[in-house]
Amino acid sequence: MSDVAEETRHRIETAGRAARAASKRLALLSRAEKDTALLTLADAVEAASATIVAANEEDLARGAAGGMSESLQDRLRMTPERVTQVAQALRDLAALPDPVGEVTRGNTLANGLQIKQVRVPMGVVGMIYEARPNVTVDAAGLGLKSGNAMILRGGSAAAATNAAIVEALRASYEQQELPADAVQLLDGGHDDVTALITARGLVDLVIPRGGAALIEAVVTGSSVPVIETGTGNVHVYVDRAADLDMALDITVNSKTHRPSVCNAAESLLVHADVAETFLPRVLTELAERGVVLHADERAAALAGGVATQPVTDEAWGTEFHGLEMSVGVVDSLDGAIAHIDGYSTHHTDCIVTEDRPAARTFAAQVDSAVVMINASTRFTDGGEFGFGAEIGISTQKLHARGPMALAELTTTKWIVDGDGQIR
Repeated sequence: MSDVAEETRHRIETAGRAARAASKRLALLSRAEKDTALLTLADAVEAASATIVAANEEDLARGAAGGMSESLQDRLRMTPERVTQVAQALRDLAALPDPVGEVTRGNTLANGLQIKQVRVPMGVVGMIYEARPNVTVDAAGLGLKSGNAMILRGGSAAAATNAAIVEALRASYEQQELPADAVQLLDGGHDDVTALITARGLVDLVIPRGGAALIEAVVTGSSVPVIETGTGNVHVYVDRAADLDMALDITVNSKTHRPSVCNAAESLLVHADVAETFLPRVLTELAERGVVLHADERAAALAGGVATQPVTDEAWGTEFHGLEMSVGVVDSLDGAIAHIDGYSTHHTDCIVTEDRPAARTFAAQVDSAVVMINASTRFTDGGEFGFGAEIGISTQKLHARGPMALAELTTTKWIVDGDGQIR
Protein backbone atom coordinates (compact mmCIF):
# COMPACT_ATOMS: atom_id res chain seq x y z
CA MET A 1 0.00 0.00 0.00
CA SER A 2 2.98 2.26 -0.55
CA ASP A 3 1.09 4.20 -3.26
CA VAL A 4 -1.52 5.57 -0.81
CA ALA A 5 -1.16 8.06 2.02
CA GLU A 6 -0.22 6.72 5.43
CA GLU A 7 -3.40 8.21 6.93
CA THR A 8 -5.55 6.38 4.38
CA ARG A 9 -3.71 3.12 4.91
CA HIS A 10 -4.13 3.39 8.67
CA ARG A 11 -7.85 4.18 8.34
CA ILE A 12 -8.50 1.18 6.08
CA GLU A 13 -6.46 -1.09 8.34
CA THR A 14 -8.53 0.09 11.31
CA ALA A 15 -11.73 -0.60 9.39
CA GLY A 16 -10.44 -4.02 8.41
CA ARG A 17 -9.57 -5.01 11.96
CA ALA A 18 -12.96 -3.81 13.21
CA ALA A 19 -14.69 -5.76 10.45
CA ARG A 20 -12.68 -8.87 11.31
CA ALA A 21 -13.79 -8.67 14.93
CA ALA A 22 -17.41 -8.16 13.83
CA SER A 23 -17.25 -11.11 11.45
CA LYS A 24 -16.15 -13.42 14.25
CA ARG A 25 -19.20 -12.36 16.24
CA LEU A 26 -21.52 -12.87 13.26
CA ALA A 27 -20.07 -16.34 12.64
CA LEU A 28 -21.42 -17.45 16.03
CA LEU A 29 -25.01 -16.36 15.39
CA SER A 30 -27.66 -18.99 14.83
CA ARG A 31 -30.01 -18.79 11.90
CA ALA A 32 -32.82 -17.63 14.18
CA GLU A 33 -30.66 -14.81 15.55
CA LYS A 34 -29.62 -13.68 12.07
CA ASP A 35 -33.18 -13.80 10.77
CA THR A 36 -34.47 -11.75 13.68
CA ALA A 37 -31.72 -9.21 13.07
CA LEU A 38 -32.60 -9.01 9.37
CA LEU A 39 -36.25 -8.32 10.13
CA THR A 40 -35.21 -5.61 12.58
CA LEU A 41 -32.89 -4.07 9.98
CA ALA A 42 -35.76 -4.03 7.48
CA ASP A 43 -37.93 -2.14 9.95
CA ALA A 44 -35.09 0.32 10.58
CA VAL A 45 -34.64 1.02 6.86
CA GLU A 46 -38.36 1.65 6.42
CA ALA A 47 -38.43 3.88 9.50
CA ALA A 48 -35.63 5.96 7.99
CA SER A 49 -37.37 6.23 4.60
CA ALA A 50 -37.97 9.98 4.76
CA THR A 51 -34.34 10.64 5.72
CA ILE A 52 -33.06 8.33 2.98
CA VAL A 53 -35.30 9.88 0.30
CA ALA A 54 -34.30 13.41 1.34
CA ALA A 55 -30.62 12.50 1.12
CA ASN A 56 -31.26 10.89 -2.25
CA GLU A 57 -32.87 14.07 -3.52
CA GLU A 58 -29.62 15.88 -2.66
CA ASP A 59 -27.65 13.35 -4.66
CA LEU A 60 -30.05 13.54 -7.60
CA ALA A 61 -29.96 17.34 -7.66
CA ARG A 62 -26.17 17.32 -7.60
CA GLY A 63 -26.09 14.70 -10.35
CA ALA A 64 -28.53 16.59 -12.57
CA ALA A 65 -26.53 19.80 -12.11
CA GLY A 66 -23.43 17.89 -13.17
CA GLY A 67 -25.04 16.52 -16.32
CA MET A 68 -25.78 13.00 -15.09
CA SER A 69 -27.73 11.03 -17.71
CA GLU A 70 -31.33 10.03 -17.13
CA SER A 71 -30.39 6.35 -17.07
CA LEU A 72 -27.82 6.90 -14.31
CA GLN A 73 -30.30 9.03 -12.39
CA ASP A 74 -32.73 6.12 -12.58
CA ARG A 75 -30.09 3.83 -11.04
CA LEU A 76 -29.45 6.38 -8.31
CA ARG A 77 -33.08 7.20 -7.47
CA MET A 78 -34.54 5.98 -4.14
CA THR A 79 -38.24 6.72 -3.91
CA PRO A 80 -40.33 5.68 -0.90
CA GLU A 81 -41.47 2.71 -2.99
CA ARG A 82 -37.89 1.66 -3.67
CA VAL A 83 -37.00 1.99 0.01
CA THR A 84 -39.89 -0.35 0.76
CA GLN A 85 -38.60 -2.76 -1.88
CA VAL A 86 -35.08 -2.92 -0.44
CA ALA A 87 -36.51 -3.41 3.05
CA GLN A 88 -38.61 -6.25 1.71
CA ALA A 89 -35.46 -7.80 0.23
CA LEU A 90 -34.10 -8.05 3.78
CA ARG A 91 -37.27 -9.80 4.89
CA ASP A 92 -37.01 -12.16 1.93
CA LEU A 93 -33.46 -13.01 2.99
CA ALA A 94 -34.69 -13.88 6.47
CA ALA A 95 -37.01 -16.48 4.94
CA LEU A 96 -34.21 -18.23 3.05
CA PRO A 97 -32.12 -21.15 4.33
CA ASP A 98 -28.87 -20.27 6.07
CA PRO A 99 -25.93 -21.45 3.94
CA VAL A 100 -23.49 -21.48 6.87
CA GLY A 101 -22.94 -25.00 8.16
CA GLU A 102 -24.39 -26.70 5.08
CA VAL A 103 -22.54 -29.96 4.38
CA THR A 104 -21.59 -29.99 0.71
CA ARG A 105 -20.03 -33.45 0.74
CA GLY A 106 -18.47 -35.97 3.11
CA ASN A 107 -18.06 -39.58 4.05
CA THR A 108 -16.67 -41.95 6.65
CA LEU A 109 -13.28 -43.51 5.86
CA ALA A 110 -12.42 -47.15 6.47
CA ASN A 111 -10.45 -46.16 9.57
CA GLY A 112 -13.55 -44.53 11.06
CA LEU A 113 -12.59 -40.89 10.39
CA GLN A 114 -15.66 -38.83 9.57
CA ILE A 115 -14.87 -36.09 7.06
CA LYS A 116 -17.21 -33.42 5.79
CA GLN A 117 -16.93 -30.23 3.82
CA VAL A 118 -19.09 -27.42 5.21
CA ARG A 119 -19.92 -23.90 4.15
CA VAL A 120 -18.40 -21.12 6.27
CA PRO A 121 -18.39 -17.32 5.91
CA MET A 122 -15.74 -15.61 3.80
CA GLY A 123 -15.04 -13.26 6.72
CA VAL A 124 -14.55 -9.67 5.55
CA VAL A 125 -15.91 -8.67 2.15
CA GLY A 126 -15.17 -5.38 0.43
CA MET A 127 -17.86 -4.11 -1.94
CA ILE A 128 -17.02 -1.36 -4.45
CA TYR A 129 -19.92 -0.04 -6.48
CA GLU A 130 -21.30 3.00 -8.23
CA ALA A 131 -24.64 4.84 -8.24
CA ARG A 132 -26.85 2.02 -6.93
CA PRO A 133 -27.77 2.75 -3.28
CA ASN A 134 -29.99 -0.34 -3.15
CA VAL A 135 -26.72 -2.30 -3.24
CA THR A 136 -25.90 -0.84 0.18
CA VAL A 137 -28.90 -2.54 1.74
CA ASP A 138 -28.55 -5.76 -0.24
CA ALA A 139 -24.87 -6.09 0.65
CA ALA A 140 -25.49 -5.52 4.34
CA GLY A 141 -28.30 -8.06 4.42
CA LEU A 142 -26.46 -10.72 2.45
CA GLY A 143 -23.41 -10.16 4.62
CA LEU A 144 -25.37 -10.66 7.83
CA LYS A 145 -27.16 -13.80 6.66
CA SER A 146 -23.91 -15.36 5.39
CA GLY A 147 -21.95 -14.32 8.48
CA ASN A 148 -19.70 -11.76 6.78
CA ALA A 149 -18.74 -8.23 7.75
CA MET A 150 -19.07 -5.80 4.83
CA ILE A 151 -16.83 -2.82 4.04
CA LEU A 152 -18.69 -0.74 1.47
CA ARG A 153 -17.33 1.88 -0.88
CA GLY A 154 -20.18 3.39 -2.89
CA GLY A 155 -19.81 5.93 -5.64
CA SER A 156 -19.63 9.64 -4.88
CA ALA A 157 -22.87 10.18 -6.82
CA ALA A 158 -24.79 8.36 -4.05
CA ALA A 159 -22.75 9.63 -1.10
CA ALA A 160 -25.58 11.22 0.86
CA THR A 161 -27.99 8.35 0.22
CA ASN A 162 -25.50 5.67 1.21
CA ALA A 163 -24.56 7.58 4.36
CA ALA A 164 -28.21 7.80 5.43
CA ILE A 165 -28.78 4.10 4.80
CA VAL A 166 -25.66 2.97 6.65
CA GLU A 167 -26.44 5.26 9.58
CA ALA A 168 -29.83 3.54 9.93
CA LEU A 169 -28.28 0.08 9.63
CA ARG A 170 -25.53 0.72 12.16
CA ALA A 171 -27.97 2.25 14.64
CA SER A 172 -30.13 -0.86 14.34
CA TYR A 173 -27.13 -3.14 14.91
CA GLU A 174 -26.26 -1.21 18.08
CA GLN A 175 -29.83 -1.35 19.36
CA GLN A 176 -29.75 -5.12 18.86
CA GLU A 177 -26.42 -5.33 20.71
CA LEU A 178 -24.74 -6.61 17.55
CA PRO A 179 -21.45 -5.22 16.21
CA ALA A 180 -22.17 -2.09 14.17
CA ASP A 181 -18.86 -2.61 12.37
CA ALA A 182 -20.49 -5.50 10.54
CA VAL A 183 -21.32 -2.80 7.97
CA GLN A 184 -18.96 0.10 7.33
CA LEU A 185 -19.02 2.77 4.64
CA LEU A 186 -15.86 4.33 3.28
CA ASP A 187 -16.32 7.94 2.25
CA GLY A 188 -12.85 8.81 1.01
CA GLY A 189 -11.61 9.17 -2.55
CA HIS A 190 -9.89 6.77 -4.92
CA ASP A 191 -7.12 6.17 -2.37
CA ASP A 192 -9.70 4.34 -0.26
CA VAL A 193 -10.31 1.93 -3.14
CA THR A 194 -6.60 1.34 -3.62
CA ALA A 195 -6.09 0.72 0.09
CA LEU A 196 -9.10 -1.59 0.32
CA ILE A 197 -8.18 -3.79 -2.65
CA THR A 198 -4.61 -4.16 -1.41
CA ALA A 199 -5.51 -4.90 2.24
CA ARG A 200 -4.51 -8.53 1.88
CA GLY A 201 -4.85 -10.34 5.18
CA LEU A 202 -7.51 -7.94 6.45
CA VAL A 203 -10.00 -8.27 3.59
CA ASP A 204 -10.84 -11.74 2.31
CA LEU A 205 -12.73 -10.87 -0.86
CA VAL A 206 -13.46 -7.83 -3.02
CA ILE A 207 -16.49 -7.54 -5.31
CA PRO A 208 -16.62 -4.64 -7.79
CA ARG A 209 -20.00 -3.76 -9.25
CA GLY A 210 -20.34 -1.05 -11.85
CA GLY A 211 -19.02 0.02 -15.21
CA ALA A 212 -16.24 -1.61 -17.20
CA ALA A 213 -13.62 0.92 -16.08
CA LEU A 214 -14.31 0.34 -12.37
CA ILE A 215 -14.25 -3.44 -12.73
CA GLU A 216 -11.04 -3.39 -14.77
CA ALA A 217 -9.31 -1.11 -12.25
CA VAL A 218 -10.21 -3.41 -9.34
CA VAL A 219 -9.35 -6.64 -11.14
CA THR A 220 -5.94 -5.41 -12.32
CA GLY A 221 -5.00 -3.53 -9.14
CA SER A 222 -6.16 -5.89 -6.40
CA SER A 223 -3.96 -8.15 -4.31
CA VAL A 224 -7.12 -9.38 -2.55
CA PRO A 225 -9.11 -12.13 -4.32
CA VAL A 226 -11.80 -10.64 -6.59
CA ILE A 227 -15.10 -11.95 -7.88
CA GLU A 228 -15.54 -10.11 -11.15
CA THR A 229 -18.99 -8.83 -11.96
CA GLY A 230 -19.42 -7.86 -15.57
CA THR A 231 -21.03 -5.37 -17.84
CA GLY A 232 -24.12 -6.49 -19.70
CA ASN A 233 -23.91 -6.39 -23.49
CA VAL A 234 -26.97 -8.61 -23.69
CA HIS A 235 -28.36 -10.19 -26.89
CA VAL A 236 -31.77 -11.45 -27.99
CA TYR A 237 -31.68 -13.83 -30.97
CA VAL A 238 -34.96 -14.53 -32.79
CA ASP A 239 -34.58 -17.88 -34.50
CA ARG A 240 -36.21 -19.05 -37.73
CA ALA A 241 -38.53 -21.25 -35.65
CA ALA A 242 -39.57 -18.53 -33.19
CA ASP A 243 -43.12 -17.76 -32.18
CA LEU A 244 -43.03 -14.18 -33.45
CA ASP A 245 -45.66 -12.87 -31.03
CA MET A 246 -43.58 -14.26 -28.17
CA ALA A 247 -40.43 -12.85 -29.74
CA LEU A 248 -42.00 -9.39 -29.93
CA ASP A 249 -43.00 -9.43 -26.26
CA ILE A 250 -39.61 -10.75 -25.11
CA THR A 251 -37.61 -8.27 -27.17
CA VAL A 252 -39.63 -5.23 -26.09
CA ASN A 253 -39.61 -6.27 -22.43
CA SER A 254 -35.89 -7.07 -22.48
CA LYS A 255 -35.06 -3.65 -23.92
CA THR A 256 -37.60 -1.24 -22.46
CA HIS A 257 -38.73 -2.59 -19.07
CA ARG A 258 -35.81 -0.89 -17.31
CA PRO A 259 -33.15 0.00 -19.88
CA SER A 260 -30.55 1.34 -17.43
CA VAL A 261 -29.78 -2.00 -15.79
CA CYS A 262 -27.25 -4.68 -16.73
CA ASN A 263 -29.77 -7.34 -17.77
CA ALA A 264 -31.49 -5.10 -20.33
CA ALA A 265 -30.98 -6.24 -23.94
CA GLU A 266 -28.63 -4.15 -26.05
CA SER A 267 -28.61 -6.11 -29.33
CA LEU A 268 -31.27 -7.88 -31.41
CA LEU A 269 -30.35 -10.55 -33.96
CA VAL A 270 -33.03 -11.89 -36.29
CA HIS A 271 -32.80 -14.96 -38.55
CA ALA A 272 -33.09 -14.04 -42.22
CA ASP A 273 -36.00 -16.43 -42.73
CA VAL A 274 -38.28 -14.40 -40.43
CA ALA A 275 -36.69 -10.97 -40.72
CA GLU A 276 -39.06 -9.66 -43.39
CA THR A 277 -42.07 -10.50 -41.22
CA PHE A 278 -40.68 -9.74 -37.80
CA LEU A 279 -38.47 -6.66 -38.16
CA PRO A 280 -41.16 -4.16 -39.26
CA ARG A 281 -43.27 -5.17 -36.24
CA VAL A 282 -40.56 -5.13 -33.61
CA LEU A 283 -38.79 -2.01 -34.85
CA THR A 284 -42.06 -0.09 -34.97
CA GLU A 285 -42.87 -1.14 -31.40
CA LEU A 286 -39.39 -0.26 -30.16
CA ALA A 287 -39.41 3.11 -31.92
CA GLU A 288 -42.81 3.96 -30.45
CA ARG A 289 -41.27 3.39 -27.03
CA GLY A 290 -38.45 5.82 -27.78
CA VAL A 291 -35.69 3.34 -28.64
CA VAL A 292 -32.94 4.67 -30.94
CA LEU A 293 -32.16 1.90 -33.43
CA HIS A 294 -28.70 1.15 -34.81
CA ALA A 295 -29.36 -1.22 -37.72
CA ASP A 296 -27.20 -3.07 -40.23
CA GLU A 297 -28.02 -2.69 -43.93
CA ARG A 298 -30.31 -5.73 -44.09
CA ALA A 299 -32.28 -4.72 -41.00
CA ALA A 300 -32.54 -1.11 -42.12
CA ALA A 301 -33.97 -2.23 -45.46
CA LEU A 302 -36.75 -4.06 -43.62
CA ALA A 303 -37.49 -1.30 -41.10
CA GLY A 304 -40.77 -0.35 -42.80
CA GLY A 305 -40.23 3.39 -42.58
CA VAL A 306 -38.91 3.35 -39.01
CA ALA A 307 -35.90 5.64 -38.65
CA THR A 308 -32.60 3.83 -38.04
CA GLN A 309 -28.94 4.74 -37.80
CA PRO A 310 -26.16 2.70 -39.41
CA VAL A 311 -24.79 0.28 -36.83
CA THR A 312 -21.07 0.46 -36.12
CA ASP A 313 -18.67 -2.01 -34.58
CA GLU A 314 -18.57 0.26 -31.54
CA ALA A 315 -22.37 0.14 -31.22
CA TRP A 316 -22.38 -3.67 -31.38
CA GLY A 317 -20.01 -3.68 -28.42
CA THR A 318 -21.79 -1.02 -26.34
CA GLU A 319 -23.83 -1.43 -23.19
CA PHE A 320 -26.08 1.57 -23.81
CA HIS A 321 -27.73 1.86 -20.35
CA GLY A 322 -30.63 3.55 -22.11
CA LEU A 323 -33.16 3.43 -24.92
CA GLU A 324 -30.80 2.42 -27.72
CA MET A 325 -30.40 -0.94 -29.44
CA SER A 326 -28.29 -2.52 -32.16
CA VAL A 327 -30.18 -4.64 -34.68
CA GLY A 328 -28.95 -7.08 -37.32
CA VAL A 329 -29.96 -9.96 -39.58
CA VAL A 330 -28.12 -13.29 -39.47
CA ASP A 331 -28.34 -16.21 -41.87
CA SER A 332 -28.20 -19.05 -39.35
CA LEU A 333 -28.07 -20.12 -35.73
CA ASP A 334 -24.32 -20.55 -36.12
CA GLY A 335 -24.11 -16.99 -37.41
CA ALA A 336 -25.96 -15.70 -34.36
CA ILE A 337 -23.69 -17.63 -32.00
CA ALA A 338 -20.59 -16.37 -33.82
CA HIS A 339 -21.82 -12.78 -33.53
CA ILE A 340 -22.51 -13.19 -29.82
CA ASP A 341 -19.09 -14.76 -29.32
CA GLY A 342 -17.56 -11.65 -30.86
CA TYR A 343 -19.39 -9.06 -28.79
CA SER A 344 -20.94 -10.64 -25.68
CA THR A 345 -19.72 -9.71 -22.21
CA HIS A 346 -20.83 -13.20 -21.10
CA HIS A 347 -23.64 -11.85 -18.92
CA THR A 348 -26.99 -12.93 -20.40
CA ASP A 349 -28.00 -13.97 -23.90
CA CYS A 350 -31.40 -15.15 -25.11
CA ILE A 351 -32.80 -17.33 -27.89
CA VAL A 352 -36.46 -17.28 -28.91
CA THR A 353 -37.32 -20.51 -30.72
CA GLU A 354 -39.74 -23.44 -30.85
CA ASP A 355 -36.92 -25.67 -32.14
CA ARG A 356 -35.61 -27.51 -29.06
CA PRO A 357 -32.44 -28.81 -30.76
CA ALA A 358 -31.64 -25.21 -31.73
CA ALA A 359 -32.25 -24.12 -28.13
CA ARG A 360 -29.95 -26.85 -26.82
CA THR A 361 -27.22 -25.87 -29.30
CA PHE A 362 -27.52 -22.21 -28.29
CA ALA A 363 -27.41 -23.06 -24.59
CA ALA A 364 -24.39 -25.32 -25.05
CA GLN A 365 -22.34 -22.98 -27.24
CA VAL A 366 -23.09 -19.49 -25.92
CA ASP A 367 -20.52 -18.86 -23.19
CA SER A 368 -22.53 -16.64 -20.85
CA ALA A 369 -23.37 -16.77 -17.16
CA VAL A 370 -27.08 -17.01 -18.00
CA VAL A 371 -28.74 -18.31 -21.16
CA MET A 372 -32.43 -17.55 -21.57
CA ILE A 373 -34.68 -19.75 -23.73
CA ASN A 374 -37.98 -18.07 -24.59
CA ALA A 375 -37.82 -15.68 -21.64
CA SER A 376 -36.95 -12.03 -21.10
CA THR A 377 -33.36 -11.21 -20.21
CA ARG A 378 -34.75 -9.11 -17.35
CA PHE A 379 -35.07 -12.28 -15.29
CA THR A 380 -31.31 -12.42 -14.69
CA ASP A 381 -31.61 -11.14 -11.17
CA GLY A 382 -31.04 -12.59 -7.72
CA GLY A 383 -34.49 -11.63 -6.53
CA GLU A 384 -36.16 -13.14 -9.59
CA PHE A 385 -34.11 -16.33 -9.14
CA GLY A 386 -35.45 -16.65 -5.59
CA PHE A 387 -32.25 -15.57 -3.84
CA GLY A 388 -33.91 -12.72 -1.92
CA ALA A 389 -31.28 -10.24 -3.09
CA GLU A 390 -28.00 -10.31 -4.96
CA ILE A 391 -24.52 -8.99 -4.40
CA GLY A 392 -23.93 -8.77 -8.15
CA ILE A 393 -23.88 -10.86 -11.31
CA SER A 394 -20.60 -12.62 -11.91
CA THR A 395 -19.36 -13.14 -15.46
CA GLN A 396 -16.23 -15.02 -14.43
CA LYS A 397 -15.96 -18.81 -14.22
CA LEU A 398 -14.30 -19.50 -10.87
CA HIS A 399 -16.31 -20.08 -7.64
CA ALA A 400 -19.33 -17.99 -8.63
CA ARG A 401 -21.11 -17.31 -11.92
CA GLY A 402 -24.39 -15.51 -12.63
CA PRO A 403 -26.48 -13.87 -9.88
CA MET A 404 -24.54 -14.10 -6.61
CA ALA A 405 -26.24 -14.31 -3.26
CA LEU A 406 -25.76 -16.19 -0.01
CA ALA A 407 -23.92 -19.30 -1.16
CA GLU A 408 -21.44 -17.25 -3.20
CA LEU A 409 -20.47 -15.30 -0.07
CA THR A 410 -19.32 -18.47 1.62
CA THR A 411 -16.29 -20.66 1.22
CA THR A 412 -15.81 -24.15 2.66
CA LYS A 413 -13.66 -25.88 5.21
CA TRP A 414 -13.06 -29.57 5.87
CA ILE A 415 -13.89 -30.89 9.33
CA VAL A 416 -12.38 -34.25 10.20
CA ASP A 417 -13.79 -35.96 13.29
CA GLY A 418 -11.87 -38.86 14.78
CA ASP A 419 -11.46 -40.82 17.98
CA GLY A 420 -7.69 -41.18 18.21
CA GLN A 421 -6.72 -42.38 14.71
CA ILE A 422 -3.07 -41.91 13.76
CA ARG A 423 -1.40 -42.38 10.42
